[in-house]
Amino acid sequence: MASPARRLECNVPGDFYVDSSCIDCGTCRWVAPETFDQAEEAAKVFAQPRGDEQVAAALRALVACPTASIGTTGDQDVEAAARAFPYPIAEGVYHCGYHSEDSFGAASYLITRPAGNVLVDSPRFAAPLVRGIEALGGVDLMFLTHRDDVADHERFAAHFGCERILHRDDVTEATRAVERQPEGVEPLALADDLLVIPVPGHTRGSACLLFDWRFLFSGDHVAWSRPFQRVHAFRRACWFDWETQIESMARLAGYGFEHILPGHGAPCRFPQTEMGERMAACVEWMREVT
Repeated sequence: MASPARRLECNVPGDFYVDSSCIDCGTCRWVAPETFDQAEEAAKVFAQPRGDEQVAAALRALVACPTASIGTTGDQDVEAAARAFPYPIAEGVYHCGYHSEDSFGAASYLITRPAGNVLVDSPRFAAPLVRGIEALGGVDLMFLTHRDDVADHERFAAHFGCERILHRDDVTEATRAVERQPEGVEPLALADDLLVIPVPGHTRGSACLLFDWRFLFSGDHVAWSRPFQRVHAFRRACWFDWETQIESMARLAGYGFEHILPGHGAPCRFPQTEMGERMAACVEWMREVT
């Protein structure tokens, strides 16, 4: 639980606050951008939420925070916020919330589809979230984008009896029991509406999942940068090889998707042609900073 005694001085006065346990994962800044912003190596409340929508978003950020670093001194309905996840962000696509400190606060998503639901990366195994996922039909497949965002994958797999998939190059001792371990860089069709696209670079075995040819679940390979207002890759968080990541990005830019749903940062959507242009611009920027 967040502690008023550890409330950061950079917070504006009022009900909501961030305390000193914050790890600066960035979750709250995209879940509730009207309330939270970045301070020095932490988040802060730069404006107290106004109106029901902003308060609800701030409470979802409180629930999603992987380190319980967001607090409120008022009489807020935190239980309702806990039940809000999975939270719809597009037709058939949900943000799971309940980010895990084990994955440095990476986002997880749920895809609902008649042929079986897909959990993309693992959130915290929390009872309200599990009940929410059950109400939406459970999980048939868990797709893990890379080795860093696996969190509570074993508990979710055991509870839902779902098959897991993770590129073999990213399998570790903690994930050696994953049922499907594809190899190489060739795309792998899991179904007519699900395509695994290996994108080595951030890690050796990073991979994206393309759903319905519109939604790209990108892990830590590519994201939307609010400060720069562009599609962006993380040069300082490239754990395998930047040149390889550039090659992967150039291949990925050829797919005609509209949405990027990253592990870190806000989801973004642009018309297909514009998204292609923004992806190409990202490739050029990556080449310039080599």
